[in-house]
Amino acid sequence: MDLTIGADDVLNQPSRAGLFNLLSSLKRSASTDELAKGVGLHPNGVRQHLEIMLDAGIVVREQEKIGRGRPRDVWAIDPNAEPGGLAPTGYAELSRWLVRAIDGGPVDPERIEERGRQIGMGLADRGGHADPETRFHDALAAMGLKPRRKRRGADRMTYCLENCPYRDAAVDQRTIICALHKGVTAGLLSSIDRDTQMTDFVPKDPLKGGCEIKVKGPMISGSDAGD
Repeated sequence: MDLTIGADDVLNQPSRAGLFNLLSSLKRSASTDELAKGVGLHPNGVRQHLEIMLDAGIVVREQEKIGRGRPRDVWAIDPNAEPGGLAPTGYAELSRWLVRAIDGGPVDPERIEERGRQIGMGLADRGGHADPETRFHDALAAMGLKPRRKRRGADRMTYCLENCPYRDAAVDQRTIICALHKGVTAGLLSSIDRDTQMTDFVPKDPLKGGCEIKVKGPMISGSDAGD
């Protein structure tokens, strides 16, 4: 995920930039100890960095109870994170996905969508302890999509994506980019919960954002998230 970092942005500090990049790559929440191990720092120092990032609106913190012990802090990228004043763009991921999706074959939207689905199947990190809906939401946030939940019933949810991280490319190649994004999203969802289906994918103006992902299934009925 590309970062656009302003002079006063907290991610100018290398350790905090490393933590943000690690959370971006994990596409899920992670504990302080796991993040400390990932960046090679002491947990106490990592916790201080995360607190600063929390105050800056870059990460969110929740408490996760495991067994009978004391709940531990787990961290994820804030869905509204705007490092450097701009939402993450995700250009680096997009370029890798396009290379894999095209791979010398015809540039056909249906083929691109299917290849995107294969890519998405490998995106979900299975090391997290969060419930499936939270993992899906966190993955969307980590990709810089700024997802906003809207519950549509006991087992239905719409995710409104307030940022298009692929907007510049989508302006010129909207059909291909949207097909790729749709496939990646479907594959990601399937890898997290095969019994929950994406019922619709509604592209909008990439410069304004607002694309919608509509899902239905037990992943939603088992979650209390959404407004």
